Amino acid sequence: MLIALLVPLGITSLLFTIFLVRAATMKRAVPSGEAVVLGAITNFFDTLGIGSFATTMAWFKFRHLVPDRLMPPTMLVGHSLPTIAQAVIYLILLGVLVDPVLLVGCMIALLMGGLVGVPLVARTSVWMIQLVVGVALVLAAILYAMTNLHLMPGGGTAASLPMTLTIVAIVANFVFGILLNFGVGHYAPSLIMLSLMGLDPKLCFPIMAGGGALTIAGAGSRHIAMGQIDLRIVIGMAIGGIPAVLVAAFLVKSMSLEMLRWLVIFVVIYAAAMMFRAAWTGRRDGKAGASIAPVTT
Repeated sequence: MLIALLVPLGITSLLFTIFLVRAATMKRAVPSGEAVVLGAITNFFDTLGIGSFATTMAWFKFRHLVPDRLMPPTMLVGHSLPTIAQAVIYLILLGVLVDPVLLVGCMIALLMGGLVGVPLVARTSVWMIQLVVGVALVLAAILYAMTNLHLMPGGGTAASLPMTLTIVAIVANFVFGILLNFGVGHYAPSLIMLSLMGLDPKLCFPIMAGGGALTIAGAGSRHIAMGQIDLRIVIGMAIGGIPAVLVAAFLVKSMSLEMLRWLVIFVVIYAAAMMFRAAWTGRRDGKAGASIAPVTT
């Protein structure tokens, strides 16, 4: 089963890499040095369990690296190759221990949701994207706080779920895949859901990483084709992120992350407030523009 999972993942990764390099070459995109550092830091701590979406979004907003509309797709594509590296590691270490129906079902559902979400985010108003990202940041801050306060579900010891719960998990992953395109990470909600269902928490990681790798590569390819990303940031994040994942996975055996999470909470909440303010301003200005638009016949 492990070979059956790794082969299509490897082919998908190769095709995505070729697609990305081709697009960067055509656009003559030079990697951003700041994006290299950002990709290294966020993916290092993502591999250790901190997460990367909220921190990346917050940095994008603070530094004005990417226009708000392009933030979710740029982040999604930028984290693609590092996430694939994580997926390979988790699948090799833990993938064979998980029920194959649950593992493959959730991975495919997340991928399908991710593909469905690409045109949705492209057609969504900027202020709505800002609002969704703001909500996602607040939820991330709450989950970080719950983790530090030991309020997260402990999970069980199961390696599989009853069929009814398996179906619920698969459907939920389809929704998570759609939301990925709006910058809403799926690791935290997946971990909470599967743990509450009784799955061993450590066995959630091959499900989350494997599905995330396929989805980000699949949806990311469509975002590249549509051109609504900043390739300089994307290439930089990928260059910095891949070695950081390998260092975190194989060289760092233990690290205290509690204080870092508290710091991330404050940063993320501030970034969320900025997003809400931008969304409110954008919606208000849009309504004002609509109200004074000339009537044509």
